[in-house]
Amino acid sequence: MHEFRKLHGREMSRLTAGQYAEVPKHPVVLMLHNIRSMWNVGSMFRTADAAGIEKIILSGYTATPPRKEIDKTALGAQETVLWEYHADPLEALSAMKKSGLRIFALEITEGSRPYTSLDHGVFPLCLVVGNEVDGLENELLALCDEVLEIPQFGTKHSLNVAVAAGIALFEMVRVFQKEV
Repeated sequence: MHEFRKLHGREMSRLTAGQYAEVPKHPVVLMLHNIRSMWNVGSMFRTADAAGIEKIILSGYTATPPRKEIDKTALGAQETVLWEYHADPLEALSAMKKSGLRIFALEITEGSRPYTSLDHGVFPLCLVVGNEVDGLENELLALCDEVLEIPQFGTKHSLNVAVAAGIALFEMVRVFQKEV
């Protein structure tokens, strides 16, 4: 029987904030639009750091750091992950498209496809997640190249936005690393 011993922080070869700033990032941008919970915002900062993505774009009424509620769940990732705020998400998405990023919404729509169906040809990309109750508006969806969905097998029709973003981001990192 194999014994497992939990590693302590100093044994995990974690990067310092300075080292993290210098390492190449995965070609993924995460856009948070109209996220009402600052704890969800902080959680997605932490996930973005762990996934090593390029940056987060905050839009609409999504709160921006510094906020104690964001800090509580981000655990310092709000200091290591690059981020920008854009009041107008349509303007931000249009600019990203012009710069060559493919835009993927994470939502359940007609014509959406499984989040596991990506291949290396979709990078660089932006993943857009929306409000915890209302999701993404149709005008935002209209600017997206594709819509990804996470299959649901229970009685609920959605996951917490921070959980869903984490699932999709790590799948994107897996696909990108597989091809590199």
